[in-house]
Amino acid sequence: MKYLKYIVFLLLIVFIGFAIYIAVQPNSFEVKRTRIIDAPAEVIYNNIIDFKNWESWSSWVERDPETVITLSEQTKGVGGSYTWVDSHGKGSIKTLETVSPSSIKQELQFGDFEPSKINWTLSPTSDGKTEVTWRMNSDNVPFIFKASALKEGGFDNMIGPDFERGLEKLDRLIVESMKVYSIKVDGVTQHGGGFYLYNTTSAKMDSFESVIQDMLLEVNNYVLKNNITTAGSPFVYYHKWDEVNNTVMFSCCIPTTAQVITSDNNILTGQLEPFKAIKTNLKGNYSNLKEAWEATVYYAPKNKLEFTELGPMLEVYLSDPTTTPNPANWVTEIYIAIKE
Repeated sequence: MKYLKYIVFLLLIVFIGFAIYIAVQPNSFEVKRTRIIDAPAEVIYNNIIDFKNWESWSSWVERDPETVITLSEQTKGVGGSYTWVDSHGKGSIKTLETVSPSSIKQELQFGDFEPSKINWTLSPTSDGKTEVTWRMNSDNVPFIFKASALKEGGFDNMIGPDFERGLEKLDRLIVESMKVYSIKVDGVTQHGGGFYLYNTTSAKMDSFESVIQDMLLEVNNYVLKNNITTAGSPFVYYHKWDEVNNTVMFSCCIPTTAQVITSDNNILTGQLEPFKAIKTNLKGNYSNLKEAWEATVYYAPKNKLEFTELGPMLEVYLSDPTTTPNPANWVTEIYIAIKE
């Protein structure tokens, strides 16, 4: 019996010593992970800023699918929040500050313990991608969290892998969402024609897309510089496809409300007469335009329609990529003239 008392006393000393060891662990921690995502910062920011999206890329929900998530009335922007209950208890997260599309500050709380800080930073890279950093830190760590972290080999080992998995899932989800597209052949319509300003050139088929961007910018700058009133979305007028020589001849155009006499030899004025056409609508990345053109061309013989020999063939850009960062939301219309 005497030995039993010594053993109990020894175990008590060990327990107290271990508790003291836990208690003297640092009261602060920081865990962060970074991932390069091939998407504009705006697209990633728009996903992260709305808690409605979090369940789809949460590593914690993936690991504990019985998690019950309750969204608040406001889930997006400053004041947005949600709560959850999982096998470890309850928690909540709330957005405190934002600087679109570069940073988000949030507050994460488990149970009744002191909240931790969550920080997101999104930094565009020189090649059009975004460096996403997800950081969590606290300056007042509860005893029970110190014990859990000690058991797991530190906060970085305990939380870091979940951040890595979450960023991996976010990456995949964002990239896939940008590839979504739809093509709809609307059928026969009447194009109203009208005046337009344009420049024109021919280019190799494998590089003409980048040429179009530069030429449209040139016409647009002329319009802005001269305070010209526009009458619709910019478009490309295709004149000739020469597959043998791998070239395409086209004009980059901006419609105007009236005929404009230009002062720049590189910027000309033109006029489209009204014409009957097959119209196709593409919602999605410009990389799907080839498929949209093929669908338009296929529609004609299927419906016993004939294309005119001299066009017009137009590609109208209803969306501005500078203000619509997600390619899945870009809208383009195709018009191919047909015989009356």
